[in-house]
Amino acid sequence: MNSLRPILLVIGILLTSLGCAQMLPAIYELSIGDDHWPVFAFSATITLFFGIVMTLASGGHTGTISIRQAFVLTAGSWVALTAFGAIPFVISPVMQMSYTDAFFEAMSGITTTGSTVISGLDKAPRGILLWRGELQWIGGLGVIVMAVAVLPILKVGGMQFFRVESFDTSGKILPRATQISGALSLVYLVLTVICAIAYNLAGMNRFDAVVHAMTTVATGGMSTHDASFGHFDSLNIELIAIVFMILGSLPFLLYVKMLQGHKLSLITDHQVIGFFKIVVLAIFLAWTAQATSGHEPGLLELRDAAFSVVSIMTGTGYTTVDYSKWGVFSVSLFFIIMFIGGCSGSTSCGIKVFRFQVVYANLKTGARRMLHPHGIFIPTYNRQKLSDNVIQSVMAFLFLFVVSFLAVAFALTLFGLDIVTALSAAATSLANVGPGLGDVGPAGNFKDLPDGVKWILSYTMLLGRLEIFAVLIFFLPKFWK
Repeated sequence: MNSLRPILLVIGILLTSLGCAQMLPAIYELSIGDDHWPVFAFSATITLFFGIVMTLASGGHTGTISIRQAFVLTAGSWVALTAFGAIPFVISPVMQMSYTDAFFEAMSGITTTGSTVISGLDKAPRGILLWRGELQWIGGLGVIVMAVAVLPILKVGGMQFFRVESFDTSGKILPRATQISGALSLVYLVLTVICAIAYNLAGMNRFDAVVHAMTTVATGGMSTHDASFGHFDSLNIELIAIVFMILGSLPFLLYVKMLQGHKLSLITDHQVIGFFKIVVLAIFLAWTAQATSGHEPGLLELRDAAFSVVSIMTGTGYTTVDYSKWGVFSVSLFFIIMFIGGCSGSTSCGIKVFRFQVVYANLKTGARRMLHPHGIFIPTYNRQKLSDNVIQSVMAFLFLFVVSFLAVAFALTLFGLDIVTALSAAATSLANVGPGLGDVGPAGNFKDLPDGVKWILSYTMLLGRLEIFAVLIFFLPKFWK
């Protein structure tokens, strides 16, 4: 029981916080005279009850936790938040969703994936729309703290390279994570507020501005309209979205460093530079690829290409046009950038740019050693030496990512999905992007998929968000000994 106490404490605190967050849609709906508010009041009561009981059951444990407990805590927290975050969708008399659909929607929100089973968003209760935005905003903040404070300690996928020296915890994750989260949360909140104000000034109403600000900075992508950003058809709004999607995809610790006086930390970071190079190249390719679909590459096409590329690569998933109609090359391009993702320590998704850079540095060093067998060459990243442990972790992550993707895609075909839909659904869920191709493309959603597929994809979204290792490790018998 003692080994469970720190886990119960943290999950209890998180559920209590989630219950408080569920009160916000209730208060908002009550303020506008919407009789849908009891849904969230009841949901909040249930969530708060379980959160408080778990917190009290922990006995207020504040000690250190082991690495094994950290793995259980990481996965358990996300599953618990999803399970209780699904309650408003289930009990809403308007939405009439099964628990399968509700769990899928909540998992998509909390992992900032952005896939949805809901159609008719324009007529959905505003409390539901606000709750979807809140789920993604909470998940986005959780992703940052996890990437900075937890995963480096667990040595997940090369993340130990990004361990913050002043927060080197080694078994004292909880207290240090609290210290880190303060500065990161402030930056996250400020970016969200600025984004909401910018959206409002550009023409969005206040409600849309707030919800979209939460899902933009979180690079989540859930919208209040079925047409997503195509509903607004505004160049200014799209430009604001591009800026804040990119800001959400950059390492948040670098923002903190800038505030501490290291003004050039963001523009000199190797990963950030690599991220922008890939974005610019992908936009150019998507822009020119439209010529194969009968469009003359002009400014309007450049606008669509820029928005779509940034949205997909950052894992946000907003749409303005159906890019799957731009030709075979364009479809292949978006399928590839779906995997790349943003930077480590951001709200973004995917494999992360730094892992590609680590692989490139290792291959480059290997090639030099072949040409000069007696030379001494050491792989580096961001002017720091790459240890063998980091390189091995990255290679293992990439291997498991590919194997997981193929396994999920194969499993989906067993349910009768065509190969394009199965591959893109597996990719977009594992990379936490949102829209895919085929039946789950920019013009569709996941509503008509079989329940079994939705449960598999829910697990896949969690697998991708927790960087694979933190979930697959539970299947190793040695972990439980």
